[in-house]
Amino acid sequence: MADLKYVPNMMARTFRSGRASVIGIAVPDIGDPFFAAIIRSVDREARVRGMSTAVTSLGGDPALEQHTLEALLRLQVNGLVLAPISDDQSYLGPWLENMPAVFIDRAPSKITADSFVEDDFGGAFLATRHLFELGHRRIAFVGDEASVVTTGQRLRGYLAAVDELGLGEHPELIRRAATEDAAEAVTSLLAEPDAPTAIFSSNARTSLEVFPALQRSDRTDVALISFGDFPMAAALQPSVSVIDQDPDRLGRLATERLFARLETPSKRLKRTTVLPVTLIERGSSKVPARPSAD
Repeated sequence: MADLKYVPNMMARTFRSGRASVIGIAVPDIGDPFFAAIIRSVDREARVRGMSTAVTSLGGDPALEQHTLEALLRLQVNGLVLAPISDDQSYLGPWLENMPAVFIDRAPSKITADSFVEDDFGGAFLATRHLFELGHRRIAFVGDEASVVTTGQRLRGYLAAVDELGLGEHPELIRRAATEDAAEAVTSLLAEPDAPTAIFSSNARTSLEVFPALQRSDRTDVALISFGDFPMAAALQPSVSVIDQDPDRLGRLATERLFARLETPSKRLKRTTVLPVTLIERGSSKVPARPSAD
C-alpha cells in the first residue's frame, strides 16, 4: 500500500454503499455564533462515530432553501441536521424516505420529522419579567425582520409578559429590522421622548449590533438582555446578560437522535423535544431603572 501510494477512494466507497459516510448540516448562517457552536458539536459527535460532516449555509432567502439543501443531499449524505429558514419543508418528503433528518432550533413545517427546539416563548417571558423585577417599566423588544418562527415565538413571549405584568401596549417599543439595521433601531428608540430603560434583544446577531449602539450613544444606563450568548459577552463592559440556549447540548442531542435513527430506521415515531433555557445574569441587566417620564 505504501509503495503504491494508496489512499482511500471515498467515491468508490460511496458507489458500493450508496452513502458517503457523511452527515449533512444546514444552518442559516455558519458565521452566527449560535449555529457555529451547533456545527462544532455535530461534527464532534459525528467524528466519534467515524463520520465526516458537510456543512452548508442556507442564507437569508427562504426561496433558496430547497435548491441549497438538495444540492447537499445529492452528495448522498447518510443523514441531515437542519435549521430551516422557509415555512415549508414538504419537498424533503422523498428524501426522507431513505434518510433520517433531525431539525434543530426550528421545528419542520408541512412534514413530520424529529426536532429539538428551545423554549423561545418561555425564555423571552423570563427575560422580560426579570427586567420588570429590576424596576424597568419601559422595556423594548429589538429583533430581526425575518419571518422565522423563533423570532415570532420570542416576540409572543415578550408580549405575554408585558401583558401579565400590566405594562400596557406600547407598539413604539417594538422594533423589527434587518440585523444590520438593529443599531439604527436602537438609536431611534433612545431618541423617543419616553425612551426605554431596558432592551430585550431577540438573538445574538442582533445583540452584536445593539450593544455597540448603546456604547456609541454613551447609554450604558440602559439595561440589556440577549436571547443567546455570544463570544466575549461575558468580557464586555458591562458584561451582557443572556438567555442561554446551550447550542453544544442542542447539537449533541440532535446528533444522538440522528444516529439512533440510522441504527433503527424502522422506528417511525417522530417527536419534538423542547429544551429549557436559563437566564445568565451579568452586568448589563443589573442597571437600575431610571424614573419614566409618566
